[in-house]
Amino acid sequence: MLLNSIKNTALLFVMIVLSCGNSSPYQNKAPLKVAANQLELYLPLLKNKRVGIVANQTSVIFKNGSGLGLNGGLIKNDNIHLVDSLIKRDVSVVKVFAPEHGYRGRADAGEYVKGGVDLKTGLPIVSLYGENRKPNPNVLEDLDVIVFDIQDVGTRFYTFVSTLHYMMEGCAALDIPLIVLDRPNPNGHYVDGPVLDLNYKSFVGMHAVPITHGMTLGEFAKMINGEHWLEDGLNCNLIVIPVANYNRKDAYMLPIPPSPNLPNQKAINLYPSLCLFEGTQVSVGRGTENQFQIFGSPFLGDENYSFQFIPKPNFGAKNPKHNAKTCYGKDLKNVDFLNEINLNWLIEAYENTTDKSSFFNSFFTKLAGQTILQQQIEKGWSALEIKKSWQKDLEQFKILRANYLLYP
Repeated sequence: MLLNSIKNTALLFVMIVLSCGNSSPYQNKAPLKVAANQLELYLPLLKNKRVGIVANQTSVIFKNGSGLGLNGGLIKNDNIHLVDSLIKRDVSVVKVFAPEHGYRGRADAGEYVKGGVDLKTGLPIVSLYGENRKPNPNVLEDLDVIVFDIQDVGTRFYTFVSTLHYMMEGCAALDIPLIVLDRPNPNGHYVDGPVLDLNYKSFVGMHAVPITHGMTLGEFAKMINGEHWLEDGLNCNLIVIPVANYNRKDAYMLPIPPSPNLPNQKAINLYPSLCLFEGTQVSVGRGTENQFQIFGSPFLGDENYSFQFIPKPNFGAKNPKHNAKTCYGKDLKNVDFLNEINLNWLIEAYENTTDKSSFFNSFFTKLAGQTILQQQIEKGWSALEIKKSWQKDLEQFKILRANYLLYP
């Protein structure tokens, strides 16, 4: 399992270098600098304060500022964790809060994350993906300020935005300032998908936004506050430290995998389209080394698909869907970079399955954020017809979103 993780991480770095090269959008531009690297903007806010930090393995300060090397290509994984850096600067870090996948990012999707103690620093770790997804007031009462620094991937169902929401509520109730250290959105170049119907609100979709909202977590936090989405109309004392010299239309290749099953840039780009398969009988490659870069199922069959794989337990997937069974489907590692959600694969899989009655499960409605998408697919709607049905809601969302954008 560890070997698979190392291979995936190495692949990530290779893809970054190869995909950026001399044509990087950052060439001849002022260098991008993530918020965590702009210590001069937030260290004064932490002086003589008892600090809590919401963090995971992506919460790092890069020695070159952005995590990117010359021409946008990663030179090496040269960074220091935010918690370690602040402690070295005599900031009084009292505790760390861990989201889904844990503080070190090693837990499976949906796996209960336990609290504990960080072996390196001795700090207590409070889980935000265990018994309590909203922090209890008693774990916040001894804090003067919270720092939130996590790399997101820009989709409604990636749970870090829900963790942000609940932390904002917890801070607002106790009047504790929350500082969001912003990072680029690797899927920030487009807005697409059905807007969530709040009747189907869940931890994988808490807000009336489309699947890809085209916002950073800092921008999203501003929207949560501005639209009064917090419980009881609370307003969080929010401070967003923005990314310097960032344009959402520029490709940003993540230097650190944001979760165990998003090992590289291809998986991150395909994730908004393939995650809907998680609510079906189709595997997205969990239990292989090509997570979110392939799809398949025993119910698709070799008469329609020549590509096959067999999921097995590995790092990030202790009990993968269709464990030890041959799955037939498609290898998407070489498809073009997506600038929209691709529904054709989902529609095709439904049309080709030998078991339509159990193709969808109840999780699909939570991921889609409504019941209409499943009904449209079952009725034989094309991808174009389905996407046309989203447009009115998407245009209204874009108007709302414009009020909170920090970047071009």
